[in-house]
Amino acid sequence: MMHRNHILWSLGNISKVIRPMLVMAGLLATVQPGIAAGPGVFSIRDYGAAGDSKTLDTMAINKAIEACAAAGGGQVLFPPGRYLSGTIHLKSRVSLFLEAGATLVGTSDLNKYQHPTLPAFLPEAKWGKWHRALILADGLEDISISGQGVIDGNKVFDPTGEERMRGPHTFVFINCRKVTVRDVSFLDSANYAIFFQISDQVEIRNVKFTGGWDGVHFRGAPERPCRDVSIVGCQFFTGDDSIAGRYWENTLISDCIINSSCNGIRLIGPANHLIIHDCLFYGPGIRPHRSSNRNNMLAGLNLQPGAWDATKGSLDNVLISDITMHNVSTPFHFSLKPGNTADTIIVNRVSATGVYRAASSVESWAETAFKNVVFRDVTIEYKGGGTNKQALMDVKSPGVDARPLPAWGFYARNVKNLQLDNVRLHCEKEDLRPVLTCKGVEWLTLEDFKFPPPTQASGAFVLDDVMPIRLRGMKFSTIEPSCIELKLIIDDTSGRLTPGKSYSAIVTVENGKQKGLAKIELVVAEQKTTRWLWMQAGQKKEVLFKGLLAPNAGTHQVSCGNITKNLNVE
Repeated sequence: MMHRNHILWSLGNISKVIRPMLVMAGLLATVQPGIAAGPGVFSIRDYGAAGDSKTLDTMAINKAIEACAAAGGGQVLFPPGRYLSGTIHLKSRVSLFLEAGATLVGTSDLNKYQHPTLPAFLPEAKWGKWHRALILADGLEDISISGQGVIDGNKVFDPTGEERMRGPHTFVFINCRKVTVRDVSFLDSANYAIFFQISDQVEIRNVKFTGGWDGVHFRGAPERPCRDVSIVGCQFFTGDDSIAGRYWENTLISDCIINSSCNGIRLIGPANHLIIHDCLFYGPGIRPHRSSNRNNMLAGLNLQPGAWDATKGSLDNVLISDITMHNVSTPFHFSLKPGNTADTIIVNRVSATGVYRAASSVESWAETAFKNVVFRDVTIEYKGGGTNKQALMDVKSPGVDARPLPAWGFYARNVKNLQLDNVRLHCEKEDLRPVLTCKGVEWLTLEDFKFPPPTQASGAFVLDDVMPIRLRGMKFSTIEPSCIELKLIIDDTSGRLTPGKSYSAIVTVENGKQKGLAKIELVVAEQKTTRWLWMQAGQKKEVLFKGLLAPNAGTHQVSCGNITKNLNVE
């Protein structure tokens, strides 16, 4: 079946031949000048558009759209030319078609831009003019933008805008259904290229985004997500995040080339049923980050509900597959902030090289843990070069971007089930940090987990409060070294310990003849704290249990293996 846009394109070309014939035959004598004779194709030239890049064509374009809508819908045609314009107001059942050689250019006159009135329940409703647009659709159905032409945001500068520089978005739609954007190119958007909220059945296909800030940014609301969105076969060369937003439901991102001077995909709120498949992510960015003028690409996939501002809801049913990355700060930065939950995330078949800043991470700083996270058939090559000092660094809740961590390969915090299956990690330079650090993982499965031989300094793993561990296809096993010394340290300078206050324990352990993953258990008032770490044969190590909380007042036994100390709590 011929695609609707192809049919409309054909009608547009047929009209060029038929119209002169009709004029010669006198058949248009009863039609008012500039008004098409019914549903079909409405050329903006017929409504007075000059297309000379100097004349403001806003009124002519909007007249063509209004005439098309009044006729029941159809195509508004942009023939070759450069059409300077302020805000264009789309109508239901109207398609904008930009022929090859046609460019819609945003005017630098900020007074020529308008914004929609957002529903009060949207968190962004209070931002007013931030929603200004070159092309605007509000509460519409069955609209599209297509063709081989270009939509140029013209880098419109606004000293009163976001970051004291951002101007209008290029295409904004609110509360719309059945929206299609195909084949066109977006250039130098003054803010986001495509920005939409609380809209459904959106298809963005074979679109090229160059420069500007975010390429596609879409947001729902806590009780009203954006539903059924597909972004397929697109090319992104953006200065900010290529794809971003929150409150998504049933989203497909597939077959895309993603080059950014920020994050590849940044999710800042909940999402359900998200598929990211067969995409290439690479840096540095071809177009600079306009706020800072840097070009380095940040995370490939940055899924971080609640990182920008408070959100509430679930990140669930996420499938990431067949991904290639190069020169990103980290392949995966998955984090949760309070109010958010995460159920199932599965990552299959990924290859990443030139990772220059941070380990891949899965970290919950919320009240609840990530439930089920699986990495399968994943190969990652890091730049490496980490130091012993970095291996001992404290980890704090992340901001809005990935940051260095005390492990060079993977870092996990507060995860119920973490599975690394056929995961292969490499370093260009020797790294003295552990390859894997976990804190608070209830069930860890390592199956065919490959990594360089650990140095004597760092070892391979640091695992705190991880139980149990399941090893499959590994060349080492779990071991239980002997505890030979135990020290208790009161963190308060007064030397007094009261209930709920923190203290630390240093355990010295000595390994036997077999290297492997060593289990060290500290028991305080019948409560166990477990750490796992890599130990070479015959190695002796000090293990720090930091930030332990004192139990109720009294004298309590602290034990590791056969060694016991008394802990006095006042």
